[in-house]
Amino acid sequence: MEGTNPVNKKLAAALSGGAVLVLALSGCSSDNGNNDKLNSWAKQVCDAVQPQAKRIEAANAAIQKQTSDNSAPEAVQQTDAQAFQDMSDTYKAIGSAVDKAGAPNVDDGKTRQTNAVKELNDISASYADLKKQVDGLNTKDQGKFADGLKGIATQLDKLSKSGNDALKKLEEGDVGKAMAKQESCKSASASPSATSG
Repeated sequence: MEGTNPVNKKLAAALSGGAVLVLALSGCSSDNGNNDKLNSWAKQVCDAVQPQAKRIEAANAAIQKQTSDNSAPEAVQQTDAQAFQDMSDTYKAIGSAVDKAGAPNVDDGKTRQTNAVKELNDISASYADLKKQVDGLNTKDQGKFADGLKGIATQLDKLSKSGNDALKKLEEGDVGKAMAKQESCKSASASPSATSG
């Protein structure tokens, strides 16, 4: 097979959509006055999110590299499975961080926190499922392997486009403003794969 694998390109593009999802955790806005409780909540969450955002970028870069190398199916399978495992662990870790931070000090903070944690855990489970699917692909048959990857890329695309409503809700208003002031959130959102606000 000559040239790069277009299916894996699609996979890489869909995966970078997932990175933007975490980086949504650093809203672009300014001062929120002096709500110390909210600021310390934002710092705790941002500090926990920063290393996870880096892991997502690394998983994305691994798939991008595999895409440009025109690798053998076994190598693609191994890289993609590892990337999905990392993504699953990452979203679980962010969910735990938001859970541990408690409810932000705003109206309906508890509801917003609970919904965001559930959403992050659901996303984590979806990536774990994608890893299982990649592990189960037939690498001996190039055609079947490409078809299997195509199916996974489609699911990944859907996953990267959906499911961050609760995260967006969590960051509305003062919560987003408090997060935007944190150095760790600023550096997480400075990623080239994220759009700046």
